[in-house]
Amino acid sequence: MHKTRMEAFSDNVLSVVITIMVLGFVVPRRADFNELRDLLPAFLSYLLSFVFLGIYWSNHHHLLQSIEKVDGRVLWANLHLLFWLSLTPFITGWIGATHFAALPVALYGCVLLFAAIAYFVLTRVLISLHGRESVLAAAVGRDFKGKISIVIYAIAVPLAFIGPKYSILLYVVVAIIWFVPDRRIEKVMRE
Repeated sequence: MHKTRMEAFSDNVLSVVITIMVLGFVVPRRADFNELRDLLPAFLSYLLSFVFLGIYWSNHHHLLQSIEKVDGRVLWANLHLLFWLSLTPFITGWIGATHFAALPVALYGCVLLFAAIAYFVLTRVLISLHGRESVLAAAVGRDFKGKISIVIYAIAVPLAFIGPKYSILLYVVVAIIWFVPDRRIEKVMRE
């Protein structure tokens, strides 16, 4: 099975997820800065989620550039990832509406954690399909970034009940780790 259909489907799902997120904004009723200030938590949660979705989209693109084919296992692993990412608009809206309260921040971390696990599983399924000598296997290597992200999310989720701002800070740390697309794949493909 060729990869282009899965890639197109994934791109479309992510574009719909982003669209739903932005449609969740409540339009201010008055033209004053106090109205905008009240929307700041919603905007900040949207910004963080937009960055995460952009990171997933970019790295997913690089991931699929390194492979030649997909099978049923890959399709299901990809759907698993898309499921967790599709929850982003709901949890983003909840964080903004509650001004970063502990429970929504913790559940946001759960969505991020399970999306990271799903991405990790997707890479492993793709490596299994293409072999340990494949471009993807060479590029991913031991996948330190993927593993450390999962650990950071696992720490951040319970930490939200102690201090939600600390969890948000850890989510930002993971975003910074992944902000630059994974160049390992491009490097290995050039070689």
